[in-house]
Amino acid sequence: MTDSTTLVLGLGVTGRAVIDALTRRGVGVVAVDDHPSVDAQRHAARLNVPLVDGPNAEDWPRLLSGVTEVVMGPGIPDVHPCHAAAASTNVSIIDESDLAARWDHRPRCAVTGTNGKTTVVTLITEMLECSGIRAMAAGNTDTPLVAAIDDVEVATFVVEASSFRLGHAGSVGASPAGWLNFAPDHLDVHADLAAYETAKARIFECVKEPRDAIANAADPVVMAHAPPGASLFGGPATACRVGGSADSPLLIVDNEPLMDVSSLPRVLPHDLLNAQAAAVLAIRAGASRMACAEVLSGFAGLAHRMALVAEVAGVRFVDDSKSTTPHATLAALAGIPGAVLIVGGRSKGVDLSVLGEAAPRSVVAIGEAAPELVDVFAGRCTVKTASSMAEAVALACDAVAGVGTVLLSPGCSSFDWYESYVERGEDFIRIVHGLTETTK
Repeated sequence: MTDSTTLVLGLGVTGRAVIDALTRRGVGVVAVDDHPSVDAQRHAARLNVPLVDGPNAEDWPRLLSGVTEVVMGPGIPDVHPCHAAAASTNVSIIDESDLAARWDHRPRCAVTGTNGKTTVVTLITEMLECSGIRAMAAGNTDTPLVAAIDDVEVATFVVEASSFRLGHAGSVGASPAGWLNFAPDHLDVHADLAAYETAKARIFECVKEPRDAIANAADPVVMAHAPPGASLFGGPATACRVGGSADSPLLIVDNEPLMDVSSLPRVLPHDLLNAQAAAVLAIRAGASRMACAEVLSGFAGLAHRMALVAEVAGVRFVDDSKSTTPHATLAALAGIPGAVLIVGGRSKGVDLSVLGEAAPRSVVAIGEAAPELVDVFAGRCTVKTASSMAEAVALACDAVAGVGTVLLSPGCSSFDWYESYVERGEDFIRIVHGLTETTK
C-alpha cells in the first residue's frame, strides 16, 4: 500500500482500466467524471473508489488538494478546468501509458496519424507475430496499455497513440515510432490546430536513434517534425517503383523491393502507404522482411474501412464508416472516383470545405453537418439530404441509377446518430443486405 492518491479523470474504457490497475497496486484513487455512465458508477462502487460526478470549475483546486497526480482519460478537452487547476497546484497530468511504463519495461512501438493508425498497428502486430515475436496491440484500442501489461508472455507492445494520449503523456517512451499523416481533426477537443499538431509531434520524442523515427515523406507537416536521418515512406524514394517491366510494380520498403504489388489484396494509394509504413516499423521492431510480405499478401483490411459490402444489380456498396475526417474521405474518393457519396455526421469543429476538392458523382448529406455539406458541394454536383441511413441509401441508389458505386465515407464522427463508427457501419450494412434480399 502506498500513501499517494491518484485522481483519474474520465471513466470510459481506459479510465476504468486505470482504476483497476491502481487499486490492485495499493494506490489510493479518486475518480472524476463529468457525465458518468451507469457502468462507470458501478465500476467505481465495486472497487470502493469515490466517484465525483460533474464538478464545477471552482471545485477543482479542492479536488486536487492532496492528490499526487492526475491520469487524464482520452478525449478530455484542452479547455477542461482540470488543466488550469493542476498547473496552479503543481499537480502533474499524465496518461495511462505513463503508468504502464512505470510498472513495465518491455519494448513499445508506437504509431500515430490522423488516419490509418488501427490498420498499421494491426499489420505491425501480425508481422511481429509471424516473425516469432509475441506482440499485442494496445493504447487507443479495446485494450489500454495498463491492462495489456498484465499479459506476461508479450514481448513487444504495439501502441496506437492518439493525439489525446500523446498530449497528456509525461513521456511517450516508444521506439520505433511512426507518424502516418496529418490533417485537421479533433478540434472539439484540442484548443486549436496548432495544439493538435504539437501533440502529434511528440511521437518522435523518445526514439532511440533517428532511423527509428518513421515518417511520411509525402506529408509536409510530418516531415517538418521528423528528425534528420528518419526512415521515410511514401515519397519519391520509397514509393512503388517499376522493376523488370512496366507490368510489375514493386512495393519498396527501406529503399529495397519487398514484394510485387500484384500480390497485395488492397492496392488503393492509402493501402500502399499503410503497407510501407507498417513494414518499416515492424522491421525496426524486429520483424523479418519475409514475415512482412507474408502478412501483407493475406491482409484484406479491417471492418468499416473501404470494405465491399455487396454488389446489388450492378451497384457496388462500400462501407468506409471509419472515415471520420475529410482527409480520409478524400483518400477514399481518390480510390473510387465518381462514386455516389454518403457523407456527414458530427464535424468535430473541422472545416469541411476541403471536401469540395473531391469529385463525387453525387452526394447524400447526413447528420448534423448536412447543411454545411450542402453548401460545400453546391454547384459541384447534385446534393440531397437524408434524415436516416435508410433514406440515405435509398437516395444514393436513385442517384447511382443502376451503375457504379455507393460509398459511405462520412468524413465526420458518428456521435450525432450513433454510439460509434462501428454502429454506423453496421446500420449501413444491414440496409444494404436488405436490398440484396429484395432483389432475390
